[in-house]
Amino acid sequence: MIAQNLAKIHHRIDAVKHSQEVTLIAVSKTKPAADLQQAIDAGQRHFGENYLQEALEKIDILKGQNLIWHFIGPIQSNKTKQIAQNFSWVHSVDRLKIAKRLNDQRPENLAKLNVLLQVNIDNEPTKSGVLIDEIDEIITHFENFQNISLRGFMCIPSPDNAKQSFAKMAKIMQKHPNLDTLSMGMSADLELAIKNGATFVRIGSDIFGKRA
Repeated sequence: MIAQNLAKIHHRIDAVKHSQEVTLIAVSKTKPAADLQQAIDAGQRHFGENYLQEALEKIDILKGQNLIWHFIGPIQSNKTKQIAQNFSWVHSVDRLKIAKRLNDQRPENLAKLNVLLQVNIDNEPTKSGVLIDEIDEIITHFENFQNISLRGFMCIPSPDNAKQSFAKMAKIMQKHPNLDTLSMGMSADLELAIKNGATFVRIGSDIFGKRA
C-alpha cells in the first residue's frame, strides 16, 4: 500500500511541468518504523519528522540504510543539540537564536547542517516563522556561521490562500539567487507548490494514511 502511494505521488510530481529538481520528503510523524521501512523498501530516502524523541528512536532503528533526515517541526532551545547531531536538514529555523545554537552544537566531524528559514508567509499570529520584511536582515547573520549552511526557505501557507502564498515565496527566492531550496507543498497542494518553484514537497497522509 505504501509503495503504491509513493508511486502515485511521484506520478503527480512528474505530471507538473517544472524545470527544477523536486525531492519528495515522506512526513512520517506518529508512524511506526515498520511503515517507514516499507517506504524505504520502495526507494524512499528522505524522511521528515516533527517530534524529536520519536524521530531519534526511528533514526536508531533504521540506521545504516543511507537515509536523509529532515527536522520540520517547531524547535525549542533545549532540543537544538540533538537536532544538530542527528539530522541533515532543518526546515523550521524561525529565529537567529536557534540558528546560532544549531551552528554551535553541530559536531565538527559531520558535514554542514543544511537549514531553511521558516517564513510566516501570511503573517498569521498562530504560526511561527520570520516575517517577509525581516528576511534580508536575518540572512546577513548567516555569514558568521561555520557549521550550518542556509539553503533557502520553508513555508506553511494558510489553506485558503496557498496560490498567493506560493507566488510570494517564488518572488522571495528570485531575490536570493544564491539560495537553492524551497520547501513548500503538502498532499493537497503539491502541484501548485511545484509550479511556483518548490524543490522539496512534504507529504504525509497521502503516503502513510491518515494519522490516528
